[in-house]
Order: sequence, then C-alpha cells, then structure tokens
Amino acid sequence: MLDIQFIRENPDRIRQALADRGHTSTNVIDEVLRFDAERRQVLTTRQQKQARANAAAREIGNLMREGKREEAQAIIKKQIRLKQEDKDLAAQASTAETSLKQLLLTVPNIPHTSVPLGKSETDNLVVSEHGEKPAFDFEPLPHWELAQQIGLIDFARGAKVAGAGFPFYVGKGARLQRALIQLFLDEATKHYVEVQPPLFVNEESALGTGQLPDKEGQMYYVGEDEYYPVPTAEVPLTNYYRDEILEEAQLPIKLCAHTPCWRREAGSYGTHVRGLNRLHQFDKVELVQLTHPERSYDALETMRSDAERLLTLLRLPWRRLLMCTGEMGFNQSKQYDLEVWSAGQGRWLEVSSISNFTTYQARRMNIRYRPKSGGKPCLVHTLNGSALALPRVVAALLENNQQADGSVTLPEPFEHILHSPISAAC
Repeated sequence: MLDIQFIRENPDRIRQALADRGHTSTNVIDEVLRFDAERRQVLTTRQQKQARANAAAREIGNLMREGKREEAQAIIKKQIRLKQEDKDLAAQASTAETSLKQLLLTVPNIPHTSVPLGKSETDNLVVSEHGEKPAFDFEPLPHWELAQQIGLIDFARGAKVAGAGFPFYVGKGARLQRALIQLFLDEATKHYVEVQPPLFVNEESALGTGQLPDKEGQMYYVGEDEYYPVPTAEVPLTNYYRDEILEEAQLPIKLCAHTPCWRREAGSYGTHVRGLNRLHQFDKVELVQLTHPERSYDALETMRSDAERLLTLLRLPWRRLLMCTGEMGFNQSKQYDLEVWSAGQGRWLEVSSISNFTTYQARRMNIRYRPKSGGKPCLVHTLNGSALALPRVVAALLENNQQADGSVTLPEPFEHILHSPISAAC
C-alpha cells in the first residue's frame, strides 16, 4: 500500500505509474484524494468543535463557581448539541477512513526506474540466457506423454478424485518430487532459516501481502471458517512479523519454506496449461527477506542468484527476464522471472519470480524496525522469490532429458536417489 502523504504530494507521478502499468483509467487517484480531503476536513472540523467544547467546559466551571447556574445550564445545553455533532463527525470520519483504505488497497506499487516500459510479455527484457537447448535425433515428446508412458504422473485419476489440475505423482514420480524439494531446501537453508508455516491464512494475512483484493478470484476460500489455503508460502512467511517492531540489527531476516500451494487459476485454458504447465495444487520452495530499505535492491539480486543457482545444478537451459511495467505483479516495484526451456513443447516455461516490494507490503502489515541511531520506527522492505516451483521444473527435466527409447535419464543431483533411468513406475 502506498503512503497517502506520498500520493497527496505526487498525484501525477502515481497517475503515470498506473498508466505505465496498463491501467486505462487513473480515476482511482482522484477518488483517493477526494476521500482524503473529506477525511481531513472532517477531522479539522471535529478538532475545532472539540476545542470549543473544552473552552465551554472551562466557562461552565467558572460560572458554577460564581453561582451563575442559569447561564451555566444554557451552555450545558449547547454542549449536548456539540456532543451529538461530534458523534456525527466521528461517524463521517470513520466512513471516509474506511473508503480511503479500501481505495488504497486497489492502487498498485510504483515501478522502479530500472523497470522497462511495456504492455505485454513481448516487452519483457531478456537479460541473459544460460545453457544449451538439447538437440534430438528423434521427435521429443511433451512431458504429459512421457509421464503417462513411464507411469510417473496420473492426471486422469487425479481428475477423477479431485478435478483437473490435481494430479497424482506415482512411484518414481513421487520420489522425484521429494528429491527436488529436498535439494531446494538444502540449498536454501545455507542462507535462510527454514520455517514450516500454516497452510491456511486469515483475511488479514492475505490483505497484508496483497493477494487481496488483487487476486481474490484466484484464491480458494473456505467460507465456513473464513480461511484461505495458501497460494504461496510468501503469505504466512511475510506475515510472521506483522504488527511488530524489529531491531535494525536483526535485518536482514531471511526465511524459507516448502509448502503445497493452491490456486484457482480461473479462466485458464488451452494447450499452454496442459499437463504440469498450470495446476490448482503444486509444491514450491519460497524465499522471503525483510531488509533495510537502503539494501533491498542488492538483496533482490542476491535472491535472484539463489534461485538461478538451482537451475544450474539441474543442468537446465534457462533465461532471466526483467519484467516490464505492464507484466509486473500488482505489488512489485521490480520483478525478475526465470524460465526454463521446454524441449518437448518448444517454448520457455516460468519457474520462478523474484520481486522487491519496497514498503508496499510492510505498510499493509505494519512491519517496522527501530533504527540504531534512534528516532521513530521505519518500515522495512520485503522481498520474495520462488526457489523453485516444482511442476514446470519437472516438465523441463523430463522433456530435456528424454531418450529415444522413451526413458528419461536425470542429471547428477538425483542419481543417488533414483539410481537408474526413469522408465517404470516403481
């Protein structure tokens, strides 16, 4: 959430940021300023009336001491009206405050100056590309055909038991999932503190990280208990310090977690979501940092390197994208995406997003630190990144390492776990 004073002092900059992000209307800023002005006017009027009431109370006391009871009673009657007016003004201020807060939740973060302008994925900047795309002397298969032939993943029974987008991982498929999670956690815990968080969060937590209201239609919701299954471990990890004041010496705080993630993915259809490309339930290892504001962009580059190191270990061809203003997430000030090459589909697949949110989430969650030099507490900067999301990593591993006989030979990190080429369910 942006600071209201910053919006008040820089409305044109905010309008331009909205336009850069592809918003066709910037009227929300006019509404924000209108409710802000109304709220401040009501508060000013209320303060003036309270000052008058205080003065009247002192006058009543003086009149009573002088024995002028009738004059005092006349003022007391006016005080009753003032109290009712104050009550009405308090209600107006509360309504304006609520409306203002709801509007502020719909204003996205401001892109960093290094973020390229653009409207679509074609405007994202390919920063670098690593590794060689595999070449085959046969027609490579997509992962959903490989997985079915080998018996690693059962999409049909998953659809029967739960629905499309909820696959079963079977035999070596399940072992591969477990091996990837272990590898990702082992690498993450070299620099991050591992956490096993709750898998359900409340509305305040989802609002804190910005999933609400921006992604409300993408989140599952357990209405009877008012819980949201986590769409990413970012939500519980970042909310861990909600409404707390940290010491500056504690920064940076680095957390990691493995969780299943649930996403409705409403409106998703077509070949690009087939197989493991887009699921309603999937596993992911997430990295989160709370940092000093002066060091958050350095932390972003470090977190990006942490995720990229895994792709190198997996020997997957990958590339780094700097997301343009129109493709960047609602909460992000700067975002990198990491993509792996999918040989069976002949296209790139996103496996990680690494983002700096600056104070956007911290203001919503009221996470601050106390400066060593003294003074009032300041908001931290928050960052997160996937290291990594499993489904498309598995897809790329299967497709890029397939053999002519239909088997799959995995790279070195998994030899000690699977011992042999994946060519049978068990």
